[in-house]
This record gives sequence, structure tokens and C-alpha cells, in this order.
Amino acid sequence: MRRNVSAHLELDISGHTNMVLSIAAAQSNLLNAETLEITLDGRPITPQEISDRHGTRLHQFLGDKGRMTIDYRAEVAGTAPPLEVSELDPIVYLRPSRYCESDTLTPTARSEFAGLTGHELLAAVGSWVGSKLRYVPGSSMPTDGAEQTLLARRGVCRDYAHLVIALLRALDIPARMVAVYAPGLDPMDFHAVAEAWVDGVWQVVDATALAPRQSLVRISTGRDAADTAFLTNHWADLILRELSVFAVVDELPRDDVRELVVLA
Repeated sequence: MRRNVSAHLELDISGHTNMVLSIAAAQSNLLNAETLEITLDGRPITPQEISDRHGTRLHQFLGDKGRMTIDYRAEVAGTAPPLEVSELDPIVYLRPSRYCESDTLTPTARSEFAGLTGHELLAAVGSWVGSKLRYVPGSSMPTDGAEQTLLARRGVCRDYAHLVIALLRALDIPARMVAVYAPGLDPMDFHAVAEAWVDGVWQVVDATALAPRQSLVRISTGRDAADTAFLTNHWADLILRELSVFAVVDELPRDDVRELVVLA
């Protein structure tokens, strides 16, 4: 399966800033070609690449006041063998986190999904979240967590993923968030899905059902959106003037939500 992905960002930066990008395909992807170009008022910037334990590739650099342009492109030919799972992962991804308040949602999870386990539980949680929420672009705030999403009954992909993760953790299933490129997504953007640890494998749960899970390209992995943001900056403010994301696959697969899917 061959996929082509790209991202274009234009930023106005107010002053000297420390920036971290998380837009590159993760190490678990086999790449035929890849480019990352960063310019500030036309001058090139060379970032430092840093990888985390999940194979997330971060690009860190310093910027100054001016207009910054960022262009990333990659051709993904396939996937590499999965990274070894740390004994820490099932522990970390059972804990409540900033956007996934599994402790406060435990009564809801237990009442709605009593008696369900394993794959049956994953399917039930994904279906329940998909039916309870409406996908409404711009309807949520960057600080909204799973509890607020459930109260509002609407959100975007990160909100769906947060609620799935919180409910699964409340039921003692380790769960985490993955930022991805998603061929078939409409409108096209960075996408967020959940992964759940069942039968010794991380399995994808996407309650939005907006793109086939089989063609997703992993970018970053973490507890919630705090760990998977595509851009982080410190010291100075910035304004995102333009963001465009592109992802296509040579043959778009059909996704049966009843099937289990493992993301490389």
C-alpha cells in the first residue's frame, strides 16, 4: 500500500521562539522519499530531529520574528516491524490524563458497558461514542476534555478519541491517542484516533469512521492531545495563517468497523 502525505503551514511569529514540530511520519513507516523544508522570511532553517520511545519524530528549532513557512512531504511505501512494547505502556495508558478524565467517567463507563470485554467492548465503545456525538468543526475548545465533550455531545476527531480513551481506561483497558495522516478523510486535515491494548496488541478505534483505518499513517503517539500536538512553541506567540494537509493512497480500502485493525 503506497501513500503520499504532505503538510503546509504558514505562521506569523512575534519574536524569538523555541518550536517543536510533530508532522513527520513515525519511524514505523517505510519511506521511499521524504522532505522537510522550513524557512523564515525566505531563509532556510535546519531542525534537530528527536525521537521518542514510540518512534514519534519531533523536529525542534529556534525561530525569530517574521513569516515562517513549513512544507513536509513523504511517500510511504509500507510499514516496518513494530517497535517493542514497553512494560511501562499498559501502566501509563491506564492513568487519567489532562484530556481523558477516566476517573470522573468511570460511573458512566460501568453503567453503559457492563459485562463487555475484549473486542466486543472496543466495538461497543466506538459505536456508542459515534452515536452520542455530532461531528461539528469548530465546536470545541482546545482545552476541552472527554467530560466536556460528553456534556456538549459534539466535537471533532480529537474529542471523539479523548472520549473513547477515557471510557476504555475507566474499564481497565489501556488506551492512548495517535495523530495520523488519513487518506480518504473529508475535509482533509490531521486526524486523531484511539488505540486500545487488547490481547497483547494495540488496536485502532476510530469512533468518527471518517477514514479507513487500514491506510492511516502514524505521526505521533501519547496519552492525549497534549502529547500529539502538531506544533508546540515557547517564549513567543505565533499566529497560524494557513494549514493544509494532504493524504492519498494508491487504493482506498473498505473498512469494516467489525474488523480489528493494527496500526504500524
